[in-house]
Amino acid sequence: QAHLVESGGGLVQPGGTLRLSCVASGSVTSINAMAWYRQRSGKQRELVASITRFGSANYAESARDRSTISIDIIKKSVDLQMTNLEPEDAAVYYCHADLWVGPNREAFWGQGTQVTVSS
Repeated sequence: QAHLVESGGGLVQPGGTLRLSCVASGSVTSINAMAWYRQRSGKQRELVASITRFGSANYAESARDRSTISIDIIKKSVDLQMTNLEPEDAAVYYCHADLWVGPNREAFWGQGTQVTVSS
């Protein structure tokens, strides 16, 4: 089995920078891809950014010009940095990972971390 542990988030001022980290632990054989999603109040969960083990990144339009996602295959971790935060960025941010656990390819979600944007 495997699980994801997220860190970062909390209170960020408008115009500030958000930094999130997620580490996969447990019986992880290898990583295919990792991603960050968010769920704003009353909205469906949506992709913020994703990245493959080869470093190929994909961003939601709302995040593209102010976000950077990075992956560390050795550490089994993914980081997200988002700048110039707006109140609309307030959400619960979730880490997602597409992993090999032994012979099985499985998807995992983190528990979520709350991000509040306020002065």
